[in-house]
Amino acid sequence: MIHGEIWTAKELWVLPNEYIIWAIQIVMYPFMTGLVAGSFVLSSLYHVFGIKRLEGIARFALVFSFALLPAALIPLLLHLQHPERGINVMMTPHFTSAIAAFGIVFSFYFAIVACEIWFLYRRHFIEHSRYLKELGRHKPVRFKILQFVHTVLTLGSFDTSEEAAQKDHKAIKFLASLGIPVALFLHGYAGFIFGSVKANALWLTPLMPVIFIVSAVVSGIALCLLSYIVVTEVRKWRSRRAQTRAVRATGPAGMTAVNLERYSAQSGEIQSVEISVVKMTSRFLLIFLVTAVSLELLDLVFRGYTAVNSWNILKDALYVRDYRNIFVFQYGLGAFVPLVLLLIPRLTLRRTVVATILVLFGVLMMRYNVVIGGQSFSETFAGYMHYKLPVIPYDLERLREGLVGALIVFIFPFILFYIYSKIFPVFLRESHGRE
Repeated sequence: MIHGEIWTAKELWVLPNEYIIWAIQIVMYPFMTGLVAGSFVLSSLYHVFGIKRLEGIARFALVFSFALLPAALIPLLLHLQHPERGINVMMTPHFTSAIAAFGIVFSFYFAIVACEIWFLYRRHFIEHSRYLKELGRHKPVRFKILQFVHTVLTLGSFDTSEEAAQKDHKAIKFLASLGIPVALFLHGYAGFIFGSVKANALWLTPLMPVIFIVSAVVSGIALCLLSYIVVTEVRKWRSRRAQTRAVRATGPAGMTAVNLERYSAQSGEIQSVEISVVKMTSRFLLIFLVTAVSLELLDLVFRGYTAVNSWNILKDALYVRDYRNIFVFQYGLGAFVPLVLLLIPRLTLRRTVVATILVLFGVLMMRYNVVIGGQSFSETFAGYMHYKLPVIPYDLERLREGLVGALIVFIFPFILFYIYSKIFPVFLRESHGRE
């Protein structure tokens, strides 16, 4: 069976050897790399530009970016017929191939993020390692594992002086500054691959890398903001549950005024920090969202104005056959509705959650419309191909290139982020020793 035959439905005059080869995993690939770049940019807004109100989400976004990095490779590995050959790109590095260049840039970016996280949490590793060591030998197994992990992560550095802290801060700022262009290039390269295909009328545009980069920042900020709200709400719920359990265990009379004040202060601090961070982050989300939509609409207007030879079939694909995906889902639900929700005064958490979900949906539809839509018309400009997403994994091909494979790619970084959060406390403040 030819790759792509499973999910391709042909209409009118399509060549017998034409299929939609790049399926859902190639849609997920630029989507996941965009989340990586956007999360890192959000973190750098605090570490590089010093926007203090983003301190609460800066560490969260950086660790999230580190968790998203491995997930950016999974779509390519699932799409390849021989994923074991993927290492060949790294074994023979050169810049004459865009794919080979991606491997080099990805490795360099991975090293930057890993080093920045180490400098950011170096003092925490030292203090937590000493704290767990003081508990003695009769501590729970998970504490022993954490002690071993934190001791290894100190890399033999145990200097916690003020001078060492200043050096760490300088290193963090330098790495964050260096990481911004690398992160943008990491995702801009995906737009470069599509924008440089001369044989495809939909992809060939110099604005493609820029559109990919700006929409990547939008999606990364939206996902970090959504995840931050969910995690913070869970923390507030756990704090209230702990207070309720304490009251039930000791009774109202057993709860001292100090304990009640401590629980109330903790819950109030979480809520005040959350609202402040959400409002500031939503402003940047709004700025980048307006920029992304403006660039995409500019590209559409430019195509219509120039009206090259392929414009007739391109116009039919954009305004007729893919009208719902582009103008209803991508621009309507994914851009216009979130803009309205974010612009309404007195922003609430519920409106922010709805807006971020719709933004993520809109960016995903943009990737879908570019990847799938660019393959939907025949090379002869006389026929069309329709993509049918495999839902039930009857075989390995439908598992890798179907709905299940896409869900695996999207869920994997959340699992990794949960594991990382046990090692790197994402709500640790620079002005405090511990969370």
